[in-house]
Amino acid sequence: MLKRLGFAITTRNLWSSFGFGFPPNLPSCTSLQLSSSSTAVGLRIRTRTIFKVMSASRNSTPVNEKDKQVLQDFKLLNAVNDRYGGVVVEVREPMESALFASVLRASIAQWRQQGKRGVWIKLPIQHVNLVEPAVKEGFWYHHAEPTYLMLCYWIPEGTHTLPANASHRVGIGAFVMNEKREVLVVQENTGRFQGTGVWKFPTGVVDEGEDICTAAVREVKEETAVDTKFIEVLAFRQSHKAFFDKSDIFFLCLLEPLSSEIQMQETEIEAAKWMPFEEYTAQPFVQKHELLKYIADICLAKKDRNYSGFSPVPTSSAFSDEKNYMYFNTRDLNGQ
Repeated sequence: MLKRLGFAITTRNLWSSFGFGFPPNLPSCTSLQLSSSSTAVGLRIRTRTIFKVMSASRNSTPVNEKDKQVLQDFKLLNAVNDRYGGVVVEVREPMESALFASVLRASIAQWRQQGKRGVWIKLPIQHVNLVEPAVKEGFWYHHAEPTYLMLCYWIPEGTHTLPANASHRVGIGAFVMNEKREVLVVQENTGRFQGTGVWKFPTGVVDEGEDICTAAVREVKEETAVDTKFIEVLAFRQSHKAFFDKSDIFFLCLLEPLSSEIQMQETEIEAAKWMPFEEYTAQPFVQKHELLKYIADICLAKKDRNYSGFSPVPTSSAFSDEKNYMYFNTRDLNGQ
């Protein structure tokens, strides 16, 4: 038996993990070549000593050349340690499903010996053949992106503490009013408002890696071609079971118009125009729904200078070197 890196492997256990029957008279010895670092763990198994011992044993069970090649080429999955006592594996090379299953079982055994907790496997779309063997070993889907699937596994006994997939979608609504107290509104030609005749604020979804303030300006530009300047977040609303059962956070944003000419986005927008604010609020659809009445009241209070929203302030943090925004009431904070 050889003990290194905090785990022990015997020939008998190793042979069983490959799915081969263990020769009855094979001594319990191995020849292992190990490599590790603070961030990555890898293990390659050399079988020269094993087969030398086997050839010297009178009653050894013969091993065919195919099985010899499998063992000689066998390599446990390369894994990067995460910050929470687990490992992350990104499969980069193609592999047969059967071999992957054996490699995965042996890797889990190693990680269990090392006291690891969660296991994350990132499978690029070209390695979709490895999904089934991973699931059969106890992995489950965590999330998917256009180019990969993330699977996870919990080694310790008991309930896992792995974080859930992203739970919310983030959207914006843009309140844009000019000096004539006209508000920028659109009619959509897709979705729930298609064909209803309802005039609404430009809305949209914040893209991955995009700031709320940037998304609001972008959505107005895309839907109407009007240039704007972001001023502040006036309010936000949280709802649940919205898009594919995900929760939703919607930010009502105040933007200042920098241009007035409208060129609507024909793929999504049926019509767009500047509408007197009172005409917008008088729509039966707005009057019928409490949320929209609140939005109208907040927007009017802001224009009458009786309401303070949350302005974006660039900040830094201990979690990222990149600049990010904190939104807060700068007027009251600064005593203005």
